[in-house]
Amino acid sequence: MPDKASTGMVFLVGAGPGDPGLMTLKGADCIARADVLIYDFLAAKALLDHARPDCHCIYVGKQGGDHTLAQEEINRLIVEKARAGMTVTRLKGGDPFIFGRGGEEAEELVAAGIPFEIVPGVTSAIAAPAYAGIPLTHRRFTATVAFVTGHEDPTKEQSNIDWRALAQGIGTLVFLMGVKNLPHIVDRLLANGRRPDTPVALVRWGTTAQQQTVTGTLADIAERVRAAGLKAPAIIVVGEVVGLREQLQWFERRPLLGKRIVVTRARAQASDLIRRLSALGAECLQCPTIQVTAPDSWQPLDQAIAQLDRYHWIVFTSVNGVDAFFDRLDRKGLDVRALGHLRTAAIGPATAERLKQRGLNTDILPDTYQAESVVAAFARQSIQNCNILLPRAKEARSVLPDELRRMGAAVDEVTAYQTLQSTENSEKMIALLQKGAIDMVTFTSSSTARNFKALLPKESPLAQLLKGVTVACIGDITAATAKELGFTVDIVAETFTIDGLCEAIVRHYTAPQ
Repeated sequence: MPDKASTGMVFLVGAGPGDPGLMTLKGADCIARADVLIYDFLAAKALLDHARPDCHCIYVGKQGGDHTLAQEEINRLIVEKARAGMTVTRLKGGDPFIFGRGGEEAEELVAAGIPFEIVPGVTSAIAAPAYAGIPLTHRRFTATVAFVTGHEDPTKEQSNIDWRALAQGIGTLVFLMGVKNLPHIVDRLLANGRRPDTPVALVRWGTTAQQQTVTGTLADIAERVRAAGLKAPAIIVVGEVVGLREQLQWFERRPLLGKRIVVTRARAQASDLIRRLSALGAECLQCPTIQVTAPDSWQPLDQAIAQLDRYHWIVFTSVNGVDAFFDRLDRKGLDVRALGHLRTAAIGPATAERLKQRGLNTDILPDTYQAESVVAAFARQSIQNCNILLPRAKEARSVLPDELRRMGAAVDEVTAYQTLQSTENSEKMIALLQKGAIDMVTFTSSSTARNFKALLPKESPLAQLLKGVTVACIGDITAATAKELGFTVDIVAETFTIDGLCEAIVRHYTAPQ
């Protein structure tokens, strides 16, 4: 690689068709290495999370007739940034060399003497049919497939497409960017010998939570698409393999497909919930209403760590508490051996699992995952005159320490972390609420509900803003807080875990009406 001080490096990277999970490992690495990231409209926004915090991200997308930058200006931008000695990742939807104009951009780099690499991506021509349950080749039907632009101007005097060869010589045809020209494509295929009863499918927003498929034949597909109101972006698949969709479709059978769900959990903790909901077909809008930060002072926790030998029990009420305590323990030059004489209690399997990852098993794990259940579990223990350390969030509920003291224990509550309000993505979330484009809001703690309410515009009545929006809570305590705030709670998980919340959401949407 050339000296960065003289000439940079350009990576022309395929971002895949929309599902961020289809991004290649090499492509993700190129994003992480970039000083400048130049990305398209069709590139999944979640991929930007791979970029460094100091990366300069530039949107140059093209949507319909709206072009942020003309292709010539994009070419100049890439060259300019690379000549400044920067590592540039040009992120393009799908594959850069399949109707992505990546070849043109590469030619500009060659002319400018700038080194580059091509990183292929999963093209929508392959991915969208696969997610719709349509194999492009199949031994019983065809061994040939062709990718064709659907964007060719139908008023051209002479076509660059050999329509007779396509109609009569290729088993499966995949047209990209062809929704507007669908009637023209149908007419050309029929005029050149393709049978009117040939199966056809259009797949819109393939591989995303908005995926929509319309099927028919060459004889009726244009009318079916009009009736369905299907718009770009979509790919068109023509061939007998389309008939396999009825048997093989899988993605569109997911129970939460098309549901847009707001996840209010802190960003550091939200990935598990987002992954589970996304796997069920939902589109998740990450709008963390809280951020976990250090306490105002470490002195109380440091003092407790310095006196660990005086405690009999340590009780953890959250994963955040475990992480904060052990990080501080490490800062003091100590490790899990300093807790060898202590017995432990944890609220919830996630907290217990995090303790185990830190090398410590829990002695008490209650049947249900809230403070009251920990209290009930301690009722079976002899804690008279025991010293209990409770490292947890600032301003947490007083139920647990109050009840333990009534049992005769001495309880030291120390602040291990605090939660502050976050406004990340709040403007986008509010705009979508106002458009009626949100299906559900999830609350995983009382603080997420309180902070979400605080983000909403005061001039908009809550009932009006959340009309048609389902509210799901992880447990009774969170639900009670949400109701006090004026929310109508539709779902309360019976098991107070992320798995339990997801199961309750699925039941809500799949229950007979």
